[in-house]
Amino acid sequence: MARRDKVSAGLLLFRRGAGGLELLLAHPGGPFWASRDAGAWTIPKGVADEGEDLLAAARREFAEETGAVPEGPFLGLGSVRQKAGKVVHAWACEGDLDPARAVSNEMRSEWPRGSGRWITFPEVDRCGWFAPAEARLRLNPAQVELIERLESLLAEQS
Repeated sequence: MARRDKVSAGLLLFRRGAGGLELLLAHPGGPFWASRDAGAWTIPKGVADEGEDLLAAARREFAEETGAVPEGPFLGLGSVRQKAGKVVHAWACEGDLDPARAVSNEMRSEWPRGSGRWITFPEVDRCGWFAPAEARLRLNPAQVELIERLESLLAEQS
């Protein structure tokens, strides 16, 4: 199936506890991201196939990158455009996931680029729960707006 390289879909898993709202973020795997932290984390997301329903793509990508299958209900968070032009369509879902049990699919990439050497590594090397303030610091800057939108939706429900 063809890929829509500039269109991604993802899920922002959240939970509410005694300490307040927490958000699950994923850290990309591989040597390029190994020593990066602030601004490197992301919501579990990935490229949607041509003609694929975007929420279905978000659920598939979440399962591929964490090993967990989100059940919903899903809250639409709209879309954001990242610096390189990729549009990320996102939904939020309340749930829980033990980051130590998250299991990601693997990917293959040439590293260093142009070297002819191919390596395999997890697409996501770790996940973690973060309070919104900490998540804003770690998250890809374009995706920070998704936190704002989720907080607004949750405030409306209160």
